[in-house]
Amino acid sequence: MSDDGSATAGAARPDTSVAHNARVWNHWLGGKDNYEVDRRVGEHVAGMFPVIRAVARADRDFLVRAVRHLVAERGIRQFLDVGSGLPTVDNTHEIAQRLAPASKVVYVDNDPIVLAHARSLLTSSPEGVTDYVDADVRDPDAIVARAGKTLDLAEPVAVMMLGILNFVLDDEEARDVVRRIMAAVPSGSVLVLTHPTYDGDVGGEGNVAAMEFWNANATPPITARDRAGIAAFLDGLELVEPGLLPCSQWRPDVAEAAPLPQFGAVAVKP
Repeated sequence: MSDDGSATAGAARPDTSVAHNARVWNHWLGGKDNYEVDRRVGEHVAGMFPVIRAVARADRDFLVRAVRHLVAERGIRQFLDVGSGLPTVDNTHEIAQRLAPASKVVYVDNDPIVLAHARSLLTSSPEGVTDYVDADVRDPDAIVARAGKTLDLAEPVAVMMLGILNFVLDDEEARDVVRRIMAAVPSGSVLVLTHPTYDGDVGGEGNVAAMEFWNANATPPITARDRAGIAAFLDGLELVEPGLLPCSQWRPDVAEAAPLPQFGAVAVKP
């Protein structure tokens, strides 16, 4: 790890005694970058909340569709992916650079196992740039300062915050994180987010008990929010159609997509 927080060859040793979100999410997606404790907790949560695997897949599919839209239809060429998680198929830079090879992508995370896999994230098209910074979502000033070494913050940036604000438990702190990051990027920039909900009309009531179990047996602690609480992150931004709704139903690639308890939205800074 270099002094400025960029990923290098070194990384802290992950704690394998407690289940961790990045690894459990990897398990739900069918990956192999996880440990027995992650699989055990992940399976227990899936038993309590059977749609969680579908939620994980829908969140990833939403990422693909959102990046595709931003590059192909809005001309976005810069991405700040906060809370990137473990690399899997179709990471942000792969989607963006497939469509626009000169795209620049900065990933942000602070989990040791994600850092250990940073090299696989740091591949890039010859024309583009991919970088990685070690920073916590609760330190938006550090995120912006380090990302600004790679991204041109005078030009529009897509700020990707998929499944990350749910780890900032205090509502006001979470809103402040979004405000401060979006304040640092210019007009025409975009916020892309997903967030779990406990709203019953999209099947989220099972999130309550599942998250209680998670918080007692895994790390980091997590929270769901209702639709209004998630919509508050978008204050001052202009929603892209079809608005804030289950991420499975945001411009789906299939004719009919079932609602899932994970809201998603794309919103533009005017």
